[in-house]
Amino acid sequence: MLQKLKILLFVTLFHTHVAFASDPDPLQDFCIAFKDSASGNPSCKNSSAVSVEDFTFSGIKFPGNYSQTGFSASPVNSNVFPGLNTLGMSFVRADFDVGGVNVPHSHPRATETAFVIEGRIYSGFVDTNNRVYAKVIEKGEVMVFPRGLVHFQMNVGDTEASILGSFNSQNPGLQRIPAAIFGSGIEEALLEKAFGLNAKEIAKLRKRFLPH
Repeated sequence: MLQKLKILLFVTLFHTHVAFASDPDPLQDFCIAFKDSASGNPSCKNSSAVSVEDFTFSGIKFPGNYSQTGFSASPVNSNVFPGLNTLGMSFVRADFDVGGVNVPHSHPRATETAFVIEGRIYSGFVDTNNRVYAKVIEKGEVMVFPRGLVHFQMNVGDTEASILGSFNSQNPGLQRIPAAIFGSGIEEALLEKAFGLNAKEIAKLRKRFLPH
């Protein structure tokens, strides 16, 4: 009986830990981030120096520059908007030219909701059973991408499109799948066997996705 109680307690504590695994709760109303000039370490602005301007941001009023790739992402986190610091959230504006693609990627530390500002976006994600959940969402519609799962978007309309993505983490992380595979220095022999590609094809992909 005692052994069963121990197992039950362990399972309960484990599931409680998983359920509440997220950014830590703030210990104060807010913490406007700034770098201490004396120590160089991040700190909180003195509350007496805080104003309403610390809680507003205008950096994504206009579309990003997608002229070269067909896609532009403008992340908004505490690095560019210090008022978000410790609040457990961040967001991104994504702009698409006609046919523009946000390649398959994941955010290891956050669930994302994507709200279509303008246009028609083929949007979806892949679960851990490799099942695809995808459809075209239009202006005013929202789609959610569960934490850590690979997801993607493509502008399938005949005009430019924009999305506002919101994350339940101050630092959601970002891993673009093509760059993670072909731009990370994985051994060429492994890539050839995994994807059925030859050395020339691997070299071409590496040239495209390796950091410049």
